[in-house]
Amino acid sequence: MMNRNSLAAVRPMILVFVLLNAIFIAGKNPLTQWGIDQGVVIVGNLVLFVVSLASFLLTRRSLANPNPNAFVRAMYGSFMIKFFVCAVAAFAYIMVVKKDVNKAGLILCMGLYIVYTVMEVTALTKLLKQKKNA
Repeated sequence: MMNRNSLAAVRPMILVFVLLNAIFIAGKNPLTQWGIDQGVVIVGNLVLFVVSLASFLLTRRSLANPNPNAFVRAMYGSFMIKFFVCAVAAFAYIMVVKKDVNKAGLILCMGLYIVYTVMEVTALTKLLKQKKNA
């Protein structure tokens, strides 16, 4: 369960997810002109948001542990989970569409990966600064 501090820390990530989906849905024509498949970026945004949120929750739990190694292990674990989920999603997409891979959409999703990672680390840093013995 999320407490108020965690919810406040993750609120910008939720806002970015909603805004990006609104932009991707409303901006179908510009995306098509730039050669970006709307479905690829919407699904990619959803996958990245869910994985980043799960990663945040996993790492946030480790902040309560007095052992500092628990936080480091959680960070590495969440990175590995996020990386492999994204790799499997990209591989599945490539296998399904074969030669019709939308490279521009995948590159945009790579950019979204960076955005969500930065937001996750920023939220965790805020929580870490609030921790009394940090």
